[in-house]
Amino acid sequence: MATLAEVAKRAGVSPATASRIINGSPKPVTDALRERVLAAVEELQYVPNAHAQSLARANRSAIGVIVHDVSDPYFAEITRGLQRVATEHGRLVIICNSYRDPARELEYVELLRAHQVAALVLAGSGYHDEDFTRALVGKLQVYEKGGGRVAVIGRHQHAGDAVVPDNEMGGYLLGSELYALGHRRIGVIAGPKLLTTTTDRLSGLRRAARERGHELPAARIAYADFDRDSGAEAAAALLDAEPGLTAIAALNDSMAIGALALLRARGIDVPGRVSVAGFDDMPVARDVTPALTTVRLPLAEMGARAMTLALDGAGEPGNRIEEVGAELIRRDSAGPVRP
Repeated sequence: MATLAEVAKRAGVSPATASRIINGSPKPVTDALRERVLAAVEELQYVPNAHAQSLARANRSAIGVIVHDVSDPYFAEITRGLQRVATEHGRLVIICNSYRDPARELEYVELLRAHQVAALVLAGSGYHDEDFTRALVGKLQVYEKGGGRVAVIGRHQHAGDAVVPDNEMGGYLLGSELYALGHRRIGVIAGPKLLTTTTDRLSGLRRAARERGHELPAARIAYADFDRDSGAEAAAALLDAEPGLTAIAALNDSMAIGALALLRARGIDVPGRVSVAGFDDMPVARDVTPALTTVRLPLAEMGARAMTLALDGAGEPGNRIEEVGAELIRRDSAGPVRP
């Protein structure tokens, strides 16, 4: 088994410098030194002393949480669950907004590691970006070798503890409902292409279409930013391109609410002329007019379960996967096609 001295020798630094970098000391070091030490850790498969790890964990009280945007109701609900469990354990939560910027997410991992947080929770979707994924997995592995714990929400490439909502099934339930209501000309407001959440929800919609002998052509899919304004813009683009659409499936509730606002502004009756459905069942979904048909994910529970995994000190963390089901919630915004 490799020693700290061997890592330092391989990296060409002192053992003290190697120790500071491996253990996430806030004392500044150059990027070149950090990269050399972390490369040596990987090459030698260095694992810190278990006793040192336990001491380090005993002195860590903060939990780092990286979300895409805490102002997004989706992440606000997840964060509520995360904080509830952290508070029950007397832990401070440090929340970082990446704003769906992969480079910023990597920076936050390094920053939180430097602050020696006890655990990291990645609460946002994974990315379809091989370079980013490789870099993220490398940083998380080094953090875990230093005694930190990691839990993720959603589909990520990192091999470890995860809470995984069934986004594909949710998309399938949403599509099946609209097809069962007689809709054939369905427009889709999807999230950013780079996110695995978008891919999975679209995949479920496409499966529902295939099973009924239909398809979702690219011309009927508009990509937006998972927020209200981009949802309204996407709905306008879909309707301008194909005025005969009878339903709009938005892959989160914020975009669905934007679509409802656009339809109201144009004097288009919902659901009489166009049905609208969302995804996530945020608290506001039942209060808009008409109340939103949507797919429910237990967002606060997902956050609570992820924090529980991150704080679970019983044994070593591993590949614990907790799957979360999706449920269709029928309300007034979706109805049968009318002649």
